Amino acid sequence: MLRVGLTGGMGAGKSTVADVFARCGAVIIDSDRIAREVVEPGTEGLAAVVAEFGESVLHEDGSLNRPALAAVAFATDESRQKLNSILHPRIGKRTAQLLGQSAPDAVVVQDIPLLVENGLAPLFHLVVIVDADVEVRVRRLVEHRGVDEADARVRIASQATLEQRRAVADVWLDNSGAPDIVARAAEVLWSDRIIPFERNVREHRAVAGESALTDQQVGRLAGRLNVALGGTGATIDGISVSVPESVTEGELDGRLSGAGFPNVDGAYRNADPALPVTIAVTRA
Repeated sequence: MLRVGLTGGMGAGKSTVADVFARCGAVIIDSDRIAREVVEPGTEGLAAVVAEFGESVLHEDGSLNRPALAAVAFATDESRQKLNSILHPRIGKRTAQLLGQSAPDAVVVQDIPLLVENGLAPLFHLVVIVDADVEVRVRRLVEHRGVDEADARVRIASQATLEQRRAVADVWLDNSGAPDIVARAAEVLWSDRIIPFERNVREHRAVAGESALTDQQVGRLAGRLNVALGGTGATIDGISVSVPESVTEGELDGRLSGAGFPNVDGAYRNADPALPVTIAVTRA
């Protein structure tokens, strides 16, 4: 299974990219959709939201009034964190259920608005960021979602910065223009990188060659390695790994292969066809 993290700021248009991936055959796990499910009428999630923010966040029929909740939840960092503490555990539990139901050869695209803010990038083989100019995003929120302009700007400002998103991006898709432009870019990404990446991970293969890595790319690879080897006592310095002798070869192969670093002819390599590189593994 290849896990792709898809994110972008409000109004960036990542749903356009998600739709392309879905048509191409991806399993889409939409965190926003799950977030709505966990606060439907009668759920524990909705009860927790009302207990925290009051009945003013409800419609007369007892369903969640999302604009009213947003007005209070996004007003301060503290209120936003309180809402997140209610939603995130419940979203995480449902996400884990959906991942468990996915086929071993699936490409699972997790559409997560706060992927960067919550430090989730290391969990994914590939992180795709969809971006657009701020003024374009504000206009989309106002015209297509009915969000007040001042509120739209506050919400955008509360999310990750451009620099923070670039730090974790494996792929950057600019969606400031017409939808067909970014849609075509997503199609090419799917055929030329994502599909070969999934096949390489599943078949424990990698392409030959070595890439000249940027600091950002080293950081991304190190994050994936940290997740893969967590709890083993391994130390990681960029793409150099020192693993205790107590970790068996079988365990090491399993952990690294699953994270997209298969053992190819005695060397651990990145299975991403767009970023061939060897991981230096030594024994402590």
